[in-house]
Amino acid sequence: MLRHLSIRDFVVVDTLDLEFEQGFTVFSGETGAGKSILIDALALTLGARGEASVVRTGQSRADISAEFATHEAVDRWLADQALEGEAGTVLLRRVIDTGGRSRAFINGTAATLTQLREVGEMLVEIHGQHAHQLLMRADSQRELFDTHAGLGALAGETARAWRAWREASAAIEAAHSRDREIQLERERLAWQLAELDKLMPQAGEWEEINAEHRRLSNAANLIGGVQDALGALSESDEAMLHQLSAIVVRLRALAEIDTGLVDAVATLEPAEIQLQEAVYSLSHYAQKLDLDPQRLAQVDARLEALHSAARKFRLQPEALPEEHAARRTQLEALDAAADLDAMRAVQAAAQQAYQDVAKKLSKERARHAKALGAAVTTGMQELAMTGGRFEVALVPLSNGGAGGPNGLEQIEFRVAGHAGVPLRPLAKVASGGELARISLALAVIASAASPTPTLIFDEVDTGIGGAVAEVVGRLLHQLGRQRQVLCVTHLPQVAARGEFHFRVVKKTIDPDQTVSSVASLDKPNRVEEIARMLGGLEITATTRKHAKEMLAA
Repeated sequence: MLRHLSIRDFVVVDTLDLEFEQGFTVFSGETGAGKSILIDALALTLGARGEASVVRTGQSRADISAEFATHEAVDRWLADQALEGEAGTVLLRRVIDTGGRSRAFINGTAATLTQLREVGEMLVEIHGQHAHQLLMRADSQRELFDTHAGLGALAGETARAWRAWREASAAIEAAHSRDREIQLERERLAWQLAELDKLMPQAGEWEEINAEHRRLSNAANLIGGVQDALGALSESDEAMLHQLSAIVVRLRALAEIDTGLVDAVATLEPAEIQLQEAVYSLSHYAQKLDLDPQRLAQVDARLEALHSAARKFRLQPEALPEEHAARRTQLEALDAAADLDAMRAVQAAAQQAYQDVAKKLSKERARHAKALGAAVTTGMQELAMTGGRFEVALVPLSNGGAGGPNGLEQIEFRVAGHAGVPLRPLAKVASGGELARISLALAVIASAASPTPTLIFDEVDTGIGGAVAEVVGRLLHQLGRQRQVLCVTHLPQVAARGEFHFRVVKKTIDPDQTVSSVASLDKPNRVEEIARMLGGLEITATTRKHAKEMLAA
């Protein structure tokens, strides 16, 4: 339930702090005093859209905070969002500046408007003063009925299934329209892939074959150079290895005479070993190296083929293997995309899924329609529509059972204002007064079935009066025994039923500044306010007496 509402610099409110209790609370005040402004401010903390115009003239920002007692579902949501605060409490805050920039907070942590709306829907349900006008719209009737019946999730699932079916159907239509383009693209990719399949470029091949080409094309020079090196190192009497070996043998013998030569011998011995290893390595290389004009021609041809393909595909030769794999993937993807049989299978599955969930929704709607019709009919009798009847009709869509995003039928509210007349669509037959009473009956019935702990009725009693107003007051008071009910009203019969009463007053401070304030009324002041609501500007002893009687009833 709502515990505290704090408003700073919002429209005509400068500073306001209100404490709330469980039960039925009413707000009254003269026309134009700003009664509904309080509801508008609270709605901002619940994620409603806000504009720069809500900032009080001369101030830099509007700041509204609302503190609620939580329940299990809210606590779970806060934990999931990592937005927990003090146990059993949630604080929602909204700040809007003169530039239209908005900031939202949950328990002191920055939040999104979506998060405010999500938690707000679990805390508060608002029935606005124009609700009866919305009843004229078919989509509003459907949404109200589905919400009352608890079918919101199933209706959402139906809408998603419909979209999936339509998307699958659209994909087939698009495939048909693109069929020629796809065929041309397939032929182009198939030709390119055939060229690359014939070439079969391998990863790393370009670097390897270039190295082999350099070796083969310089074979004569390599052979001559290696032979010259071998000759200088080991194949002549004057070869370096022979001379170094002779020097090492001589110095080794001399080192036995004078140990001062030991270091020189130790330095030359590794050099002798390294020269021997170099001779072995060169000999081994020379045995493998050979002039091979035929192999050189093959390598030249392969290089030219790779170069030619690279020019054709406008890329570097070393990128050909990757391009080969990409062309194959593209052709496979195109074949899969153009697989109409597979697409038709997806479409059929999506259609069946939609039909299954839509039929389930229809079955649940049919089950709840009778209950809501009977409940509203009972409410109409209490609201001075004796003999009136209300029915929720499920009208099949005229498209051969294909259905739509909202199911297989349209929800239509039908009403008979009094006994002896047939039921007809609400939008066509209900007068303004009848529409207001039916809307109120729906609101009270829907609220009674709602799990939301705080219910707000913002001048929903517009268009009614007299004995009907007394019934409305009684119904809202009864509802307040189960929930926290806040009601903005202009009817004394409704205000007198409140357990707690606030009066909204607008004061002109100077020609350029008007401020609204709210006062909690004690019993004497409630008598005066109810008397004002009964008698207008002039309060008489008679109206005061009547007010006392209404409060005592």
